[in-house]
Amino acid sequence: MQVTVETTSGLERRMTINVPADKVNAEVDKRVKDTARRVRLDGFRPGKVPASVVKQRFGPSIRAEVLQDVVRESYVEALDQESITPAGYPRFEDVKDEGEAVQFAAVFEVFPEIRLGDFSKVEVERSTVEVTDENVEQMIESLRQQRAEYNDVDRAAANDDKVVADFVGKIDGEAFDGGSAEDQELILGSGRMIPGFEEGIVGIKPGAEKTIEVTFPEEYQNKDLAGKKATFDITLKKVQAPSLPELNEDFIKELGARETDVEAFRQEVRENMTREARQAVQSKVKNDVINQLIEASEFDAPTALVDQEIQRLRQEAVQQFGGGQQMDPNQLPRELFVEQAERRVRTGLIFSEVAKKHELEADDESVRARVEELASVYQEPESVVNYYMNNQEQLAQVQSLVLEDKVIERILQDAKVTEVQADYYEAVKRDN
Repeated sequence: MQVTVETTSGLERRMTINVPADKVNAEVDKRVKDTARRVRLDGFRPGKVPASVVKQRFGPSIRAEVLQDVVRESYVEALDQESITPAGYPRFEDVKDEGEAVQFAAVFEVFPEIRLGDFSKVEVERSTVEVTDENVEQMIESLRQQRAEYNDVDRAAANDDKVVADFVGKIDGEAFDGGSAEDQELILGSGRMIPGFEEGIVGIKPGAEKTIEVTFPEEYQNKDLAGKKATFDITLKKVQAPSLPELNEDFIKELGARETDVEAFRQEVRENMTREARQAVQSKVKNDVINQLIEASEFDAPTALVDQEIQRLRQEAVQQFGGGQQMDPNQLPRELFVEQAERRVRTGLIFSEVAKKHELEADDESVRARVEELASVYQEPESVVNYYMNNQEQLAQVQSLVLEDKVIERILQDAKVTEVQADYYEAVKRDN
């Protein structure tokens, strides 16, 4: 088998392969004989069909099938012969089946050479978070508010009230698209509306009308409205005051907590918040490290890998938004995912290089510890652990996470890390 390789552009390679025709002919003859033993044709007894008849009847399709197999197998052999590792799948071109050899070309990309940046130049800020009693009580209060019941009241609206209102938004005296609503429900102080809107409703009684003036933020998603002043004519139709559930056994059961005792519940909330804060800090540090490594490590991301990642992101988007089988992921524009896909590919290549250079791996003990951590939030953690440990797909995802953590830890050994104190809510907000 003769192989020649040429660089066509960047990471792309074109490998031309010549396979002796005798190899193809021998395989065709073998399959013709196998077919003769199995095929049923009128006028012949089973297993007694002459090979010449089979070749005349099925020869072209058998040869086409053999050529497909020979092309795939020869491509793999050629990669091994030339010590080449491709990035993604090849494109086969110019298959020629004539003369003394079968010739074809395989076009593919190779992995880029990764020159890692200097870890000592990486600078990150890592927070130390202490979940205080005040943080815990604030979280419990938030959980109570999420399950509040609202009852009509005949008084002026205040923060935390639910109101029902009609409103018409105008710019320069003209109503604008999307600026009006009827029977709009809104919890005051939730921050759902633009700055000044909810505050303008505070103090209004049911049945009253009021016109408020607000300014759309400069970064508002609708660029036609960004930075513009507007008025809203508001008619308040209803004010409902919240009634919070008591912190008791029934409330705790409704949340699905492991323990129903109030103090045990507080401890569980603290543990959950501590875990969440730790994950938020780790996530922020990881993103900071990745950003700096990508900036310092210049290389091209193989198009084939980016395309594969785009397809995964499309699938994730369809699942996230509930499209299921009703929506074809390919309908989502490629441009939406290119930047994120390239980042994922570049990150994966950098991490792989660091792991290879420093001989890092996801050992069984670390993987088991991560699985137990994931399972700890469930009521029956042991069954969750068993599920992960006996599900290869889920286990592979955990192994990947563990290896990523080890890569980050190795980089941080050389990086400049500044430790700072942070409040729970500040740490979680930073990550988001």
